[in-house]
Amino acid sequence: MSYLQIKNLDVRLKGGGPILRRVSLDVTAGQVHGLVGESGAGKSMIGKAVLGTLPRALEITGGAIMLDGTDIGTLPPAERRKRIGATAALIPQDPLTALNPSKRIGPQITRRLVDILGWRRADAQARALELLDEVHIPDPTRVMRSYPHELSGGMRQRILIASAFAAEPKLIIADEPTTALDVTVQKQILRLIAEMQKRHGTALLFVTHDLGVVSKVCDSLSVLYAGKVVEDARMQRFFMSPIHAYSRALLAATPTYTDPKGSLMPVPDTVIDAVELEIAQHDVRAQA
Repeated sequence: MSYLQIKNLDVRLKGGGPILRRVSLDVTAGQVHGLVGESGAGKSMIGKAVLGTLPRALEITGGAIMLDGTDIGTLPPAERRKRIGATAALIPQDPLTALNPSKRIGPQITRRLVDILGWRRADAQARALELLDEVHIPDPTRVMRSYPHELSGGMRQRILIASAFAAEPKLIIADEPTTALDVTVQKQILRLIAEMQKRHGTALLFVTHDLGVVSKVCDSLSVLYAGKVVEDARMQRFFMSPIHAYSRALLAATPTYTDPKGSLMPVPDTVIDAVELEIAQHDVRAQA
């Protein structure tokens, strides 16, 4: 069953050019779908469009976003926010800025359960303690009383993971959740996200620029360039025989452990020019 279907999604700058161009993707129950591409390709904008948090300067101008079978674009704003809050959750990039520095951890985990889903406060607190234990945080009671600055970056990210899973959402969007962490902690967090996703059967959209991360946690992926999906693939097929020239260039540009002293290979200008021509022709056809 598809928990997230995006069909021909167009997002534009108000009064300006396109940000996303007819993006389509499908994330089913229990699946981890990677969304990869260079910085500025529009990866995070897809997540924001799904969660209803696009910047005010942007607008959805076409396509549909289906959450658990419902086209959320057809819902009144209040009902749309309620449906998104009950169905989807976010694991953000930077745990330090995502958590409110002036509030203790406990209320930050329970707020969504109490305010959006109407849980009793005592039940929400019990659920928060249970989840902190599930993400392997020692002494959850003490951590619930702590402020964000009193905890390490890895612990803060574990708290955001616990918060995302708190209400058993059907879809979680992980927006580069290991970017602000060192390599050792990154590995632990990736293992934890995979463990939680399998345990809860959640559909997960994993946004990243790191193909190495994608290879470890994802079942399938979409490659994005300049707001357009240029390739969709299952993981094994993608790494063995990528179809699009841009995908092949991205793989060739990825550093490897087998040749640590080798020269880095940038994506050739000829590939970029060909992709941009392809996108320009697509835009002309869309306007016709």
